[in-house]
Amino acid sequence: MSFRFLPDDPSSSIRIPSGQTVLINSDDHSDCMKLNVLEGIARVYCPCEETEGMTLAFLQTGDQLRTDCLCSEGVCVEALTDLRFETKSNVPSNTGYDSVNEWTLQLLRIRHLGQAEHRLHALLSLLVSRLGKRYGEWCNLPFRLTHERIGELIGSTRVTSTRLMSKLRNGDMIVTSASKQEIKLSPELIDSSPISF
Repeated sequence: MSFRFLPDDPSSSIRIPSGQTVLINSDDHSDCMKLNVLEGIARVYCPCEETEGMTLAFLQTGDQLRTDCLCSEGVCVEALTDLRFETKSNVPSNTGYDSVNEWTLQLLRIRHLGQAEHRLHALLSLLVSRLGKRYGEWCNLPFRLTHERIGELIGSTRVTSTRLMSKLRNGDMIVTSASKQEIKLSPELIDSSPISF
């Protein structure tokens, strides 16, 4: 696994190109730090060998990640689109909305659906409702996930994910292009999710 390390000192602007990953090791930061996403979309995942890169959350502009809420191994932040964030130190503990906990809860809800097809359907609906936009007759998701990553998110194999994505593609429910890092999804697919978000 290849990644950069987050600087120890607070920074007003850190840029991470799409496809790169930053490791946030909780042991390296004696004080609580907060990462604020200024632009872009990121995937937060556990770097532990036992969990094999388990996705905890997705972050977008305005979301925050607190380093005092991490597991002992820390977390990795992967830029799904070009990403810009800032870090701040000495953040007092507070209660309220936590985007990482909310994402983890929603991903857990998806994993408990009985059929892999329903889990994929719910995952795509969640991603579009939180991170996508409606453009004309399609909903757009501004990044793509590998079939292996989709399998991890829905609790299936890469082969199952590939089969299910092909079924959606053949049914004109999703459209992908080799030249673009986005997915177009039909509003009917998103609106008929087995879970409401």
